[in-house]
Amino acid sequence: MKENLYIDQLIQEYPVLSDCKDDIMNSFIAMRESYLQGGKLLICGNGGSGADAEHMVGELMKEFYIKRPISREMKDKLTSFGEDGKILSEHLQGALPAITLTSNIALSTAYANDAKPELVFAQQVFGYGKVEDVLLGISTSGNSRNVIYAIETAKAKGLKTIGLTGKTGGALKEICDICICAPSEITYKIQELHLPIYHTLCRMIEEVFFGGH
Repeated sequence: MKENLYIDQLIQEYPVLSDCKDDIMNSFIAMRESYLQGGKLLICGNGGSGADAEHMVGELMKEFYIKRPISREMKDKLTSFGEDGKILSEHLQGALPAITLTSNIALSTAYANDAKPELVFAQQVFGYGKVEDVLLGISTSGNSRNVIYAIETAKAKGLKTIGLTGKTGGALKEICDICICAPSEITYKIQELHLPIYHTLCRMIEEVFFGGH
């Protein structure tokens, strides 16, 4: 499988991630199975990890490395809208559904003001999450309370859960179905390792669903 090749390339470029290889592969499998079942990826994190959540959504929801043409059937449906349909049919791209839980400002601030701020991700998991979905929680320490609450809510709803953390894994390592522990204890160095990890996951998933194009 090309997916194995991408992980091998990652380890070649970042040998320090060799101990993460199985967890990265298992995360890919969980994401692949979710998408095959019509599920989606929910992602949450704080600060730089929140920015990484946004980044990953951007890579999944539009073309990352491979062209993603929409189906002929959809193009035919769009062309019924005349010139607008022509623009849509020429520029829309295949998407892998992903939602970041960090961007809903009105909801987040209202919930933080009216309820318990640490549950702002958990509330969105409760509202969005379906059993076929995956929740990816990013926390360099593995101990971010709002991420932990989100993971616990996801598990209660039957979602598959993935943690992306630092060397120790923190509390997330104990509660997530899969936990990728980047081997550093320095926040910015952990984040520097997280980026090639989730880029590799995006590349692997894109290959499965759009590699034929």
